[in-house]
Amino acid sequence: MKHLLTLLVLFFTYSLTAQTGVIKGTVKNKSNKPIEGVAITYLNKGTSTNKKGEFEITVNANKEITLKFSHVAYILYSKKITVQKNKTIRLYPVLNLKVEEIDEVVVKNHKNTAQGNITINPSDISKIPGANNGVENILITLAGVNNNNELSTQYNVRGGNFDENLVYVNGIEVYRPFLIRSGQQEGLSFVNGDMVQNVKFSAGGFQAKYGDKLSSVLDIAYRTPKEFAASINASLLGGSATIEGTMFNNKLSAIVGARYRDNSLFINSKDVETNSNPNFTDVQTFLSYSVNEKLKIDFLGNFSVNNYEFTPSTRRTKFGTISEPLELIVYYDGQEKDQFETLFGALKGSYIVNKNLNLSLTTSTYHTMEEEYYDILASYNLGDVNNDFGSDNFGEVEFSEGIGSQLNHARNDLDALISNAEFKATFKKGKHQIDAGIKYQYENFKDRLNEWEVIDSLGFSVRPPNHSIINQPYEPFSGSLEPYQKVNAANNVTIDRLVWFTQYSKNTNWNNHKVWYNVGVRAHNWNVSANNLESVNKIIYSARGQFAIKPDWDKDMLFRIAGGMYAQPPFYKELRNNSGNVVPTVEAQKSLQVVLGNEYSFKLWDRPFKLISEAYYKHLTDVNTYTVDNVKVRYAANNNAKAYATGVDLRLNGEFVPGTQSWISLGYLKTEENTDNLGYISRPTDQRFKFGMLFQDYVPNIPNIKMYLNLVFNTGVPGGSPSYVNQYDYQSKLDAYKRADIGISYVFTDRQNPSNKRWLGNFKEFSLGFEIFNMFDVKNSITNTWVRDVYSKRYYGIPNYMTSRVLNIKLNMKF
Repeated sequence: MKHLLTLLVLFFTYSLTAQTGVIKGTVKNKSNKPIEGVAITYLNKGTSTNKKGEFEITVNANKEITLKFSHVAYILYSKKITVQKNKTIRLYPVLNLKVEEIDEVVVKNHKNTAQGNITINPSDISKIPGANNGVENILITLAGVNNNNELSTQYNVRGGNFDENLVYVNGIEVYRPFLIRSGQQEGLSFVNGDMVQNVKFSAGGFQAKYGDKLSSVLDIAYRTPKEFAASINASLLGGSATIEGTMFNNKLSAIVGARYRDNSLFINSKDVETNSNPNFTDVQTFLSYSVNEKLKIDFLGNFSVNNYEFTPSTRRTKFGTISEPLELIVYYDGQEKDQFETLFGALKGSYIVNKNLNLSLTTSTYHTMEEEYYDILASYNLGDVNNDFGSDNFGEVEFSEGIGSQLNHARNDLDALISNAEFKATFKKGKHQIDAGIKYQYENFKDRLNEWEVIDSLGFSVRPPNHSIINQPYEPFSGSLEPYQKVNAANNVTIDRLVWFTQYSKNTNWNNHKVWYNVGVRAHNWNVSANNLESVNKIIYSARGQFAIKPDWDKDMLFRIAGGMYAQPPFYKELRNNSGNVVPTVEAQKSLQVVLGNEYSFKLWDRPFKLISEAYYKHLTDVNTYTVDNVKVRYAANNNAKAYATGVDLRLNGEFVPGTQSWISLGYLKTEENTDNLGYISRPTDQRFKFGMLFQDYVPNIPNIKMYLNLVFNTGVPGGSPSYVNQYDYQSKLDAYKRADIGISYVFTDRQNPSNKRWLGNFKEFSLGFEIFNMFDVKNSITNTWVRDVYSKRYYGIPNYMTSRVLNIKLNMKF
């Protein structure tokens, strides 16, 4: 019987093999170089090429099949073929690159690097996983750019704060809400990633044509559609829809995008149990009308509403060390309701006078109405945790270090209107270019701040330390109850600004070396009228320059030096001090900067790579010191400090996996400030070491399965200090920030790999996948909550932990 079964198995196996044939060969490109990682598929079978480009696949015999050769960097190649049984056929397909203009792209990248700009592929914006799916999500993987709050799109650059970054969309400056105290309230970034065509980012040493900020420039260009298209993105966090097309014989092009986001998935993963409903909505449109060959009119509009409703219930936070574990238990009563409503519109006319001269006139208006209302009572118990493994009460609080409560109240309202008109001219002739512009801006802020905090410890109200009556709980006191902290102010501020700039640029050759340089100067005059006080008028000048050279060497390298004078005249937030009162005499913060950079392009594993290195130093004077509570920046409005920031940024970009772009970033930063000559201490953004990685991959045999990995490691920033204390006495740092987000998706069809399935015929792209945020479930802290015990006069810094591991399902469709 056993022999009979063996014969049957052998016969069956022979019958199967007898009905097959073999196809083998080598896949190469136009340069006759083998291509590794090419997926060869037919039906549900497949293989891939090795390092020599070789492959071998067994197929059904005597039947016509379609063999597909696909690679993310090459155009899909298909071949219909029939193989006779037990025969071997050899194939030597040649694949064409998807991007034929590779030389032009290389030249363009060198030009951007010469100007100090990093370019970002807009197609990566929606693919890279992150709690905030947008341009800022990619920025924080770059060296020198940091953000320790995954619920916020705010970021700081090379030691600066969140208010020191310029953001432009199609040459128009855009603004963020002002009353932000937590990333949970912030909602969506202004930039709609589905509408983006180009992204340029400069982390310092930028040109004079950009505005007066100290840290960085994010320069976004929305695309001008050429044909009808639509896209829909949906996930557990919300969704977006975009539609674009042309009308009136292609004279009018329009793109409209709508987004909705709900952060409940993240908020509910924190250590505070809440009933939360944070939702954010915005609609944007970009219209471009060509009146004739010389005149074009553009319109950019945005409407957004951010609603944040937060009802905390309880909080349990364990912290401390193994030998001295502590736990904070809080019971809450009350709620927070915030709403930010923003309207923005800009009209731009561009006129081509001749082949050398372009003129443009831009007007824009930004209006924001913001409400921040909350009444939250927190009753807390801070105690020592039993760390005896043999005890029946292991892990439970056995001794209370502090018992008390605090009541936080706020009724903050802001109405801000910012309007401007700007004229620009660009003159080009040969290798020379002159840019000039003048801008007038009117700003009006109507602000009411009414917030206070009452602290009670062991049944006794805690008065401010500077109170005339010392806190002494055992002596009776019949006076009025005073808050521990109080901000009560009503401001009506008007700021008029007149800004102009001019700059000269030239591309030339020095012997056989390519040279590019740029010099420019800016002037900024501002006049502040506040609360019927005497108006204050000030002016400041700044000069900037850049020089880059690409030597005529065998190695593809570029060297760059940039810097100059940078100034940040006070915006409304910088004018308002800790008490909420406006100080019109606040000076502009000033910075002398120098940036040294190098770009080295080379081949590794026969694939393109690029190493970008930059070293920088900033010397800052008239510094307006500030504190950071989560992402809320509160200024002292006194210009009584000086500071510096220095560091090195490295970024290696290339095809770590054939046909995909990934990068690794490393950064070292040291930034300190000296207030009133008391000595240098770390600034709130002193984040010494940064590691970031954005990695893309795919399954070789199934290239439609894509993987995106986003890794960030930042050493801890200063944890802040309690109110009314000397910040020089509180210089401890938070724990390191560690985060890994991963996204895996299956691309059913796209333009490079069209599907032959009928139901996918109407899609230009269709993909489905999932994302895991904070994959390793690391507890990252963003700030400290300071709890004070009256009896011991001791402060306890309790870390505010961010979100834990979260799963998201994601669907992308393009038509």
